[in-house]
Amino acid sequence: MEANDFSLLLQFLKVLAHESRLKLLGLLADHEYSVGELAELIDLKEPTVSHHLAKLLELDLVHMRTEGTSHRYRLNHDTLQKINRELFTPEQVASIAENVTSDAWERKVLHTYLIDDQLTKIPETRKKRDIILNWLVTKFEIGIHYPETQVNTIIKRYHPDTATLRRELIASKLMQRENSVYWRIPSAQ
Repeated sequence: MEANDFSLLLQFLKVLAHESRLKLLGLLADHEYSVGELAELIDLKEPTVSHHLAKLLELDLVHMRTEGTSHRYRLNHDTLQKINRELFTPEQVASIAENVTSDAWERKVLHTYLIDDQLTKIPETRKKRDIILNWLVTKFEIGIHYPETQVNTIIKRYHPDTATLRRELIASKLMQRENSVYWRIPSAQ
């Protein structure tokens, strides 16, 4: 979901996360009312109703028209349908979590397996191991060729099992090796 759409959805949900505003929308769905009439119907003071209506007006969820010295309000069905059509599709709702879940998962794995930038253990599951390997490969610069002894020295800063981690970096296609010389593959983070 794009940032603007996400912001609009968040604002929409915040406005609707109030019982009185939901009641107002329900009343305004079938009839047009003044602030005074709405205040009597939901047993609130007129300034409070005006405040809630202002929030609904900001999102264009209600229309206001002037009638003499009072304002009459009604639900803006078009805006409600537009928000529903554009922001509440299954694809849009699912896209909210796309970046959050992968970032949160990676952060959790890194937090679990790293203490003070030290790898406490090599994860057994492939998915977790890939996250650790993607983190580890960033310790090598792109375009630099490292002799195996230097690769071992760098890996040893983070974990003592240099042989396993070297093999895993190669197997995961994050680094390449030829004649005991290693280099980071440019497409690897």
